[in-house]
Amino acid sequence: MTPDLFLALASFALVTVITPGPNNLMLMTSGANFGFHRSLPHMLGVGLGFPLMIVPVGLGVMQVFDLWPLSYTLLKVLSVLYMLYLAWRIANAAPPDGAPQAGSTPLSFLQAAAFQWVNPKAWSMALGAITLYATGRDLAAVLWVAGTYVAMGTISTTSWTILGQQLRRLLNRPERLRLFNWAMAALLMASLVPVIWT
Repeated sequence: MTPDLFLALASFALVTVITPGPNNLMLMTSGANFGFHRSLPHMLGVGLGFPLMIVPVGLGVMQVFDLWPLSYTLLKVLSVLYMLYLAWRIANAAPPDGAPQAGSTPLSFLQAAAFQWVNPKAWSMALGAITLYATGRDLAAVLWVAGTYVAMGTISTTSWTILGQQLRRLLNRPERLRLFNWAMAALLMASLVPVIWT
């Protein structure tokens, strides 16, 4: 990995992780509803779960889709169902009094890490990064890509969660928090449109 190639990879990784998508919308919502510290497991699940997904993808998991095309359709169905469930969870994160429900919790590390496997944006990012920066599919190149995403993911997950936490000042009234959660749930469902129509 030459310095020029690494700089290009780091730029690509930062742009792909920091732009709005399902992970970032959910992290912002978690920051707004639960604060930074309670959202740490969710942040770590995204920040480490995606790079951990890159390794098997880079080493050949995509060949499963070529060998068994039905698996791609199954992945799409699971993606849509799970994202609809998460949208419902986001929409109902705050009850009428504006405080998070007693049973309402941010995503755990494992839930956030597992979500990467059904997140359409994560698949696009992984395939793009591997195609562009680990063309030989050798372990060293794949690990460079994964490691770069750990670093850039730390910037992104922290930024989006802090943004959500700062929004709490504006969401201090129950109706504002409820409206925010509904809007985030709607945006998460809107992110499914490209998945459903392709």
